[in-house]
Amino acid sequence: MLDIKRIREQKNEVEEALLKRMDKVDLDSIIFLDDKRKELVTKTDDLKAEKNKYSKTKPSEEIIFKMKNLGEELKELEEKLKNVEIELNEKLLELPNTPLDEVISGGKENNKVVYTYSKKPEFKFETKDHIELCKNLGLIDYERAVKMSGSGFWCYTDKGAMLEWALLNYFKDYHYKNGYKFMIPPFLLNEASAYASGHLPKFGEDLFWTQDKLCLNATSEMMINNYHRDEILDESKLPLKYFAYSACFRREAGSYRAEERGMIRGHQFNKIEMFQFVKKEDSSRAFDEMLSHARKLLEGLGLHFQISALAAGDCSDAMAKTYDVEIWIPSMKIYKEVSSASLALDYQARRSNIRYKNKETDRNEFVYTLNASGLATSRVFPALLEQCQRSDGSIKIPKVLHKYLPFKEIK
Repeated sequence: MLDIKRIREQKNEVEEALLKRMDKVDLDSIIFLDDKRKELVTKTDDLKAEKNKYSKTKPSEEIIFKMKNLGEELKELEEKLKNVEIELNEKLLELPNTPLDEVISGGKENNKVVYTYSKKPEFKFETKDHIELCKNLGLIDYERAVKMSGSGFWCYTDKGAMLEWALLNYFKDYHYKNGYKFMIPPFLLNEASAYASGHLPKFGEDLFWTQDKLCLNATSEMMINNYHRDEILDESKLPLKYFAYSACFRREAGSYRAEERGMIRGHQFNKIEMFQFVKKEDSSRAFDEMLSHARKLLEGLGLHFQISALAAGDCSDAMAKTYDVEIWIPSMKIYKEVSSASLALDYQARRSNIRYKNKETDRNEFVYTLNASGLATSRVFPALLEQCQRSDGSIKIPKVLHKYLPFKEIK
């Protein structure tokens, strides 16, 4: 959520920033509603003061009559104020974050590759895609998963399940070693949590909802962001660094494009997520650190990938800056995102009401939040199979995973 004070005092700058990612921006209606809110607050306070004054005088027929009229007028004003505040809040919730100055405008076509690791793997034999490899080696059962749950799901089996768990353990141990606190949060969240993370109101249809108005998390970012909701944090303990495991659930699957085959996009996948709560002045360093962690995890696996700086229109609504870590899928001849390192500034913290006590100013200030996948397995898994395949149809397991597995190859 953007600061209404900033919208009022820096209207042109905010508008210019938002136009990097939006076709049109209407800040005047928000300022009008805020003016109306202030006017109603003043009138309400004045009426309360007048009513309070009469309550201290000796009651008479005239005083009782005035008190009754004041009460009815006050009730009407409070109802108007409530409606204006709801409308203002809804408009503020719908506004995306303002991209940083360094983030270029436009959509996906303006994304810029800023880092590439190793070369695309070259093969002297006819290669197989991950779907065929999984079927031949008994790693994934697509047919029975569809029978159990429908399209967009898969079932890890035997050495496939072992490989998936080895990847998650590799990610977990790396983050724990680097000072992040591990958590396994609930996978169901209430509506307040979905609003706080920025997934509501805009992305409600992309979430799975239960009959109890709880949603299945789309990413662990949703849960960790809400871990400190409505809290004032101890400045001396910042930055707070967490990582969480969760299965993630999204309704967005269902495409039949070639690049969406197999497990590239589905309704359910596993992910380790990094998250930090920091002070404003530490946010740039934290962003670089989290991006570095995502990069080093893939480098450890020896897989070819690239990192792209996203244009404003391709960033998530809640984020002011995002770099995507994109892995190479040989059979598709395309890069697919396995991590998005993102800086939300104080956008999520305002929605979540997460602050810290600044000792220098003696004021409560909003923290800055950052998140990055570290990593999502549903694209690392197929990329690993395809990049590490051998001419006999077997898979060479990267060395960093050996300690998590009773085998060094799959054949």
